[in-house]
Amino acid sequence: MDHVDNLEYGEVKIADEVVATIAGLAATAIKGVAGMSGGLAGGIAEMLGKKSLSKGVKLEVKERDASIDLYIILEYGTKIPDVSWEIQNNVKKTIETMTGLSVLEVNIHVQGINFPKEEKEQEVKTQPNK
Repeated sequence: MDHVDNLEYGEVKIADEVVATIAGLAATAIKGVAGMSGGLAGGIAEMLGKKSLSKGVKLEVKERDASIDLYIILEYGTKIPDVSWEIQNNVKKTIETMTGLSVLEVNIHVQGINFPKEEKEQEVKTQPNK
């Protein structure tokens, strides 16, 4: 469903995909966010590339209001409550500024943690040979 504004000289339609992309970009702009998650594959969170950020966003848009669910992957060592609050604040502010929609809620779903490459390499080296 598209968001429609009736203006004096016509109407402006904003596709939900556009709102979802804005939400994904606003979320990934926050330090500590590794990326958006496209779901779980084999128990591991799939990290989405920049072109498919909207797949990690679920929207419910009614009239002039929006509720947003974000599926994210955080960097290891981040303080989840602090980063979540920053994401919620930035997503709400960005969507309201860019689209005119009123954001009722921004729900954060942490789907995974991204570990630094050095730690991943260390884990591989320390695993016993089979």
